[in-house]
Amino acid sequence: MRILLFASLLLLSCKHDQHDANGHLPHRFDDADAWAARFEDPKRDAWQKPAEVIAALALPPTAKVADIGSATGYFPVRFAKALPQGRVYGVDVESSMVDYLNKRADAEQLTNLSSHLAEFADAKIPEPVDLILMVNTYHHIEARPAYFTKLKTSLKPGGRLAIIDFTRASKMGPEAAEKVPADEVEAELEQAGYTLSQTHALLPEQFFLVFSPQ
Repeated sequence: MRILLFASLLLLSCKHDQHDANGHLPHRFDDADAWAARFEDPKRDAWQKPAEVIAALALPPTAKVADIGSATGYFPVRFAKALPQGRVYGVDVESSMVDYLNKRADAEQLTNLSSHLAEFADAKIPEPVDLILMVNTYHHIEARPAYFTKLKTSLKPGGRLAIIDFTRASKMGPEAAEKVPADEVEAELEQAGYTLSQTHALLPEQFFLVFSPQ
């Protein structure tokens, strides 16, 4: 019963906890077109700092990137533009978001970007990548050590996992009790076989941790 309840909640919220420009969490995500204006509101840039995030990751021009919980493409579109010689995969459990992002990639002529339907326990990334990004999604994953242990098979040798999520001190995002603090993320991922390789302090509302498989 607990697993079924989690699956139902995740279907509605996985990373579409990609909050709006004010950090508020919308409640339904079955109409991607209706939510795109909120997810993609330029005001979000002030606290999400996407250009700085991408620069901090220092990816090579031909890098392959997967964004788990890609929603309407806030980060995937930016990565695709920053890495025209690379490849970017959006990954989401909500089919309407997958369809929306694929149409957006076509409309913006981003031939290096595609979106793919995930399962609750399997990101189903099409091929191993150099970077897996997870923004405002970590706290939705259940049985996290097992999930992230499996996820290592989707990283190329030398690949990295970047986790960005709201701090407990932030007034944005879910209730404080639902947030997973950075030290707990580090402990869980160490259990799953990762080592913390970088910490970036550039985001005012979120922690930004980068891990490498052991």
